[in-house]
Amino acid sequence: MKDKYNITIIGAGITGLTCAALLSKGRHASKFKIKIIDANPRPIFSLKNDISMRVSAISNGSIDILNLIGAWPFIKDTRVCPYTGMRVWDENFESESKSSLYFDAAEFAMPYLGYIIENNLIKDALLKILEETDVEIHFDTKVEEMPKADLVIGSDGPNSNIREFAKIKKNMWSYNQAAFVTKVNVEHGHKKIAFQRFLKDGPIGILPLSTGQVSIVWSTKPEEAANFMKFSDDVISEKITQAADGILGKMSLSGPKGSFPLFAQHAQEYVKPGIALIGDSAHAIHPLAGQGVNLGFQDALELTSTLNTAIDNDLYPGDYLVLRRYERVRKGPNTTMLHFMTGLNKLFRNDLEFIRFIRKMGMRIFNNSGPIREYAVKVALGIK
Repeated sequence: MKDKYNITIIGAGITGLTCAALLSKGRHASKFKIKIIDANPRPIFSLKNDISMRVSAISNGSIDILNLIGAWPFIKDTRVCPYTGMRVWDENFESESKSSLYFDAAEFAMPYLGYIIENNLIKDALLKILEETDVEIHFDTKVEEMPKADLVIGSDGPNSNIREFAKIKKNMWSYNQAAFVTKVNVEHGHKKIAFQRFLKDGPIGILPLSTGQVSIVWSTKPEEAANFMKFSDDVISEKITQAADGILGKMSLSGPKGSFPLFAQHAQEYVKPGIALIGDSAHAIHPLAGQGVNLGFQDALELTSTLNTAIDNDLYPGDYLVLRRYERVRKGPNTTMLHFMTGLNKLFRNDLEFIRFIRKMGMRIFNNSGPIREYAVKVALGIK
């Protein structure tokens, strides 16, 4: 058995940094020589800057992981917005009708359902933790070929070079949608509630921010998202207010705007000898339930657990049979979530009268389903 194993992580996003932190803080930290390589500049976070456009809904299960590695105190004491409730409804029904869904943290004996956090804040906190370790981090560094290491972890996003170098095929499904993202001021306080309204071209997500503003993630036709980038602030503000059904009163644009295409994809294999894929490198899903980053946290946790168990048993961490244990645990849940999000998106985009009736009845039944409802919500929140 070697004294040290070289672990190279490609991609310094949330998932890659979390994986490095878990390994470097774990019980076999001394057995791993960890290097992170990322093609992008080091992410910058400062309270002097306005809230950034890219935020994530972080589940309680993911918060547990951030706590485990010591990053959560840096985050929670900086700038976060906990949310205590979530309302989901169809544009064909009233937001407070029996055919809308509402989840309250108190229903599950929890103070919050989750937290809305800036992506760069999470990365900054993880980097602070890694500064206390021997992990090497190289930003502004492109990887032109497969690195030499005992284990290469691909965490370089949906267009993963590591996946391509490893000749791992992927299945891909286009949603024929693009996400328009921005930030708005609201007339009425959000009261720490997240909202999601399903429209015929895709859902609009309204996420509460610590400043009293809300983050908008609107999935719609690609041409419509492209038009939003050209419209005046007043026109966009009016369209968002209408799309949100006036749930928080008048909304007015208060930050930069952006757009990106939406698609689902899934690697046919997560592992090969000496190679493992995590996060968006392995799977990408629709953002309508905000589960992508939370799946990445679970990937990082499971892979590090697999590697630590391998060391416990004097096994080589880059061995295919060792890595297959990680794949077996994570591929099923990721596949289920991917297809569930894809199916949900298709269901709510179908405007046939019969399908609208099915949606109405289905949401009413789910509201009254007791244990099924509780189980589904706990899975989404990452709690037991």
